[in-house]
Amino acid sequence: MGQIGPFKPESHTQNLPNPIRTRPETPRNLLASRFNFETRRQEYPCLSELSLTKIIGIDSSPLRIHRTISPHLPQIMEFTEAYKQTGPCCFSPNSRYVAVANDYRLVIRDTFSFQVVQLFSCLDRISYIEWALDSEYILCGLYKKPMIQAWSLTQPEWTCKIDEGPAGVSYARWSPDSRHILTTSEFQLRLTVWSLLNTACVHVQWPKHGSKGVSFNKDGKFAAICTRRDCKDYVNLLSCQSWEIMGSFAVDTLDLADLEWSPDDSSIVVWDSPLEYKVLIYSPDGRCLFKYQAYECGLGVKTVSWSPCGQFLAIGSYDQMLRVLNHLTWKTFAEFLHLSTVRAPCRAAIFKEVDEPLQLDMSELSLDDNFMPSNYDASEGYISVRYEVMDLPVALPFQKPLVDKPNPKQGVGLLAWSKDSQYICTRNDSMPTALWIWDMQRLEVAAILVQKEPIRAAVWDPTCTRLLLCTGSSHLYMWTPSGAFCVCNPLPGFSITDLKWNIDGSCLLLKDKDAFCCATVPPLPESSDYSSDD
Repeated sequence: MGQIGPFKPESHTQNLPNPIRTRPETPRNLLASRFNFETRRQEYPCLSELSLTKIIGIDSSPLRIHRTISPHLPQIMEFTEAYKQTGPCCFSPNSRYVAVANDYRLVIRDTFSFQVVQLFSCLDRISYIEWALDSEYILCGLYKKPMIQAWSLTQPEWTCKIDEGPAGVSYARWSPDSRHILTTSEFQLRLTVWSLLNTACVHVQWPKHGSKGVSFNKDGKFAAICTRRDCKDYVNLLSCQSWEIMGSFAVDTLDLADLEWSPDDSSIVVWDSPLEYKVLIYSPDGRCLFKYQAYECGLGVKTVSWSPCGQFLAIGSYDQMLRVLNHLTWKTFAEFLHLSTVRAPCRAAIFKEVDEPLQLDMSELSLDDNFMPSNYDASEGYISVRYEVMDLPVALPFQKPLVDKPNPKQGVGLLAWSKDSQYICTRNDSMPTALWIWDMQRLEVAAILVQKEPIRAAVWDPTCTRLLLCTGSSHLYMWTPSGAFCVCNPLPGFSITDLKWNIDGSCLLLKDKDAFCCATVPPLPESSDYSSDD
């Protein structure tokens, strides 16, 4: 049964050298524009002082900013203090808030001051959170219960609970209009569209997947949903206004893996499971525009991604190849192979992460404990890392996949386009410590970053050509066309396992196992004279 409360509609390359030291201090910039507690309490009367200080121990003391300082640049990266989290964390689409799951509590913080602006208590531990596109509503997936709860930032008294009963809930997502929630039941029995306007619901029988198999076009007017019946895969097109099925067509797949609209809404790409190499391009009316099959024997497609401009379709395969199709003829535009040994005449710069102990004589200095870096060891000195440019040939660390276990660690498992569609970064899972950056204008590899630990995540700046990655260490790694560099996170014991940009590229969210923090990233200058060896 679905229960929805009353609804009242109402209408935010610079090559940084290795950090020298870190120190916490009272902030004076954007992140430091923190309002005092009384001002916040007047602005958000629904949040009492008891809620702030006693319920979860969130204090209202002034925000402390940790700065990573370098004598080579006037710009600095600033990190907030670490905050507790036990689950997902994400920025709101307007970049004004950050939502954090803390057991069964949902904490909403202001990204300018990091003050708590809303606090919601759910009925069970939060497994998943997702913002509505208008940033006014947020849903929480309580998959152990299982149920969905949604909250409003502008109307804290408004509540929404969705419970499918015995069918359960395996996944939930917002529609583009921010007024409908789509839930998928356990065992993919049905997909239900819940309206927050009139409490009506629409059912789509036999969805193919729980968290996958649903894609909205760019203007948010139509949804493509994968279904399976009579041992055959189908794509249903639904109107996002009436939620009526506008059309349905069968696709030539054995076991459809996923689908995605093109950025220009002119086509839909569908690809098969890894057991069958097959990529199909369909028009919205069901016509098959192209069928691509690189080979027949062996594991097939692993990752698929449209370029932001919509002109290219990148396909990562288990054979360690990256293939790019063009949108005019759907023919192969480029093929890139991830070699375990890079030899001349390769023109790419190969950056290798190396340790750099700094021998600092502090015997005659009197420093308090707050000044000392988190990774300082008196016996070994201050350990930092830097990139070293390698000479060819270079043998990259390679792991042979185990043949007796499922889901072998091989093939292109990570694939991401830059905002301008000029670069694409990939990680071959057989070489998890190497990140490849390909230049789509020159059709060659532009750079290779070789890390000490396996790469956890790599994300492009949404506003410029800048790539950030993390490996589970205390460092951030950045690449721009001008070079690559490392930045130390000054927070004690904070290992970066995941990272996310906000929409305007001004702030970065960093996650540890049980904590998170945010960092401001200096904007890239128009030109840079710094190199990775500075």
